Amino acid sequence: MNQHVITVDTDVRDLRAADHLLLELAAELALPEGAFGCTHLVRGERPRVVLSFATASGEAARQLTAKGYEVTTGVPDQVGRAVVYPGSAALTGTVTVAELLSGSAIDRVTVLGSAGEPPPGQGVVTRDHVRPQWQDGELVLTLMPAVGGVLVPFEVPDPTPCCADH
Repeated sequence: MNQHVITVDTDVRDLRAADHLLLELAAELALPEGAFGCTHLVRGERPRVVLSFATASGEAARQLTAKGYEVTTGVPDQVGRAVVYPGSAALTGTVTVAELLSGSAIDRVTVLGSAGEPPPGQGVVTRDHVRPQWQDGELVLTLMPAVGGVLVPFEVPDPTPCCADH
């Protein structure tokens, strides 16, 4: 499949807002099965989160440009954080490592503090928030041990903002 890859500069500054916008735009664009939507952190003078979409059609770029977004060809970097990817919608509740790998575009899982990969039957409580990252051309999900002998994605769905208790 020939992929059309675009970057959308939205001036969003935090990941949670970027996730929300990416999911909203993906729904509006009616992205086909097999499409990818990722977030990318941009540092420098104007720190922000940009979005990238990889689809089978160039139509998304035309639609987003018509909505007033700045759209460029290609991705801003090779380490995007995947929000929409093949199989992502099915990663809800508790799944096994084997189900996670066979039912989605995720290539590999790693566990913080562990040298090897977890066993295929190991349970993963998804918290309905699975955000793997591109690493050396592979989509890799970082997990961490949790209470009850299960694993959970390293990234939590609703992080507490810094200094929230001050």
